[in-house]
Amino acid sequence: MNANRHENSGPSRTQQITLRGPAELADALPFMLGFHPTDSVVLVGLHGERGRFGGRVRLGIPSSPREWASTADHLAECLVEGGARSGARPDGVVVFLCQDPAPGETGRHVMERLRPFSQRLRTACGALDIPVYEVLCISDGLYFSYCCPDARCCPPDGTPLALSGTTVMAATAAYAGMQVRGTLRDMEARLKPAGGPGEEEQRAALDAAAASIVPLLLEGSEEQGRVNVREETLRLAREILRRFANPKPLKSPKSAKFPGTAMSPETRTASKAPKPSANTANPPGVTIPGRNLVDTSERDAADDALITPEEAATLILGLQDRVTRDRAAEWMEGWEGTAALRLWRVLARRCVTPYQEHAAAPLTLVGWTAWSTGDEPTARVALGLALGADPEYVFAQLLHQACNEGLDPESLRSCLRSERDSRTASEQIAPASSRRVRMRASHRQGTRSALGRAGRQTGTRDRRAAAGVRPGGPAADRPGNGSPRHGGQRGSRSGR
Repeated sequence: MNANRHENSGPSRTQQITLRGPAELADALPFMLGFHPTDSVVLVGLHGERGRFGGRVRLGIPSSPREWASTADHLAECLVEGGARSGARPDGVVVFLCQDPAPGETGRHVMERLRPFSQRLRTACGALDIPVYEVLCISDGLYFSYCCPDARCCPPDGTPLALSGTTVMAATAAYAGMQVRGTLRDMEARLKPAGGPGEEEQRAALDAAAASIVPLLLEGSEEQGRVNVREETLRLAREILRRFANPKPLKSPKSAKFPGTAMSPETRTASKAPKPSANTANPPGVTIPGRNLVDTSERDAADDALITPEEAATLILGLQDRVTRDRAAEWMEGWEGTAALRLWRVLARRCVTPYQEHAAAPLTLVGWTAWSTGDEPTARVALGLALGADPEYVFAQLLHQACNEGLDPESLRSCLRSERDSRTASEQIAPASSRRVRMRASHRQGTRSALGRAGRQTGTRDRRAAAGVRPGGPAADRPGNGSPRHGGQRGSRSGR
């Protein structure tokens, strides 16, 4: 089965719009998900007499036909169970099969090849007493209907999809502020190693960091080595957050070898075209082919250039510690959240072979930060990749379930704010207590010396040292001055 995890969401709360026919259904799919679902099967629940869109389930299309039957049963059950948990069992289903042609194939070849899978999906939903009203195959810029027998509206050779940004759905999405973030393939490419000349150097840096950090992390939780690794990881992460907020070129040329993300052939072609002028900004909710991909790739390449292989390796290995990861997850709002999302993306791209499993931590942080800042499509993609890297990663499992069930991340944010405030208060109290103890000890020592040697000034050095102590406290909450303020998702207590 494809490594992509299934995605489920409750009934849509966006502005209502009436869709008529397969063409408008095909056009609406990217707006429902927030991206173009390449190589995916998507089930959308329908509710009530008017067929209101409800829960959605997405999964990568299995490459082996032998897995189609079990996948169809699994997807149908997930859609029904998700609806039951939200109190709205679907009354019908619309199915989408989205896959690009392989070399030598056409869109119609893809449609015919996936026809048995479409039939199995229909029978799986029917077995749960949920009728399937439409099954569409979207491939090579065309859509095909498996259910409509009328060749006048659904010809066997397919119907071209509407031009991006020209439909009623696109206009409604623009008015509502909805956005389509490109294709699923491009979203995943931002979170995977891109290859290139810097990969070998990053692997060497990870090997060196693992040799020094992993033995310390394997010690008991109270060992000083683990604490030192934790503090050094968080200190370096804070420094890089400020670096993102106030970007300056690194003196080391090593990071320039990282190209950012792996661009698809369409992206590389688009990057050679002249850039649009500044006054042709994207309308909200509309994707201009090639332009968004180039802009994203350039931004990611700039972020990669701000972190050396050694720094990335230190952070990747340090985040394997649960407490360190949970503390890092507290950077979830404001400029910290924006900078942290960029940092976690860079670290996910630096998890080169054979360190793919280590990507579960930064990918989960990408998912949490994106969800916390309102970007649910990116959150689902990142958490799905995290579970692909490590299916047993509990932190990702909990976040994935919470995001898919439509929970409000504010409850998790408020929990971590309370923990952050409690920790900050205790850190402020500890230095103050230490100062009082040191001053009392200095005073007693000076008194005894003065009694023993009348007329001689003693204890001055100790008093000066004590007078120089200042209570610790959080640094100013702004870029470039002190530590970032913490806030974010609490990790699981299982140690993952």
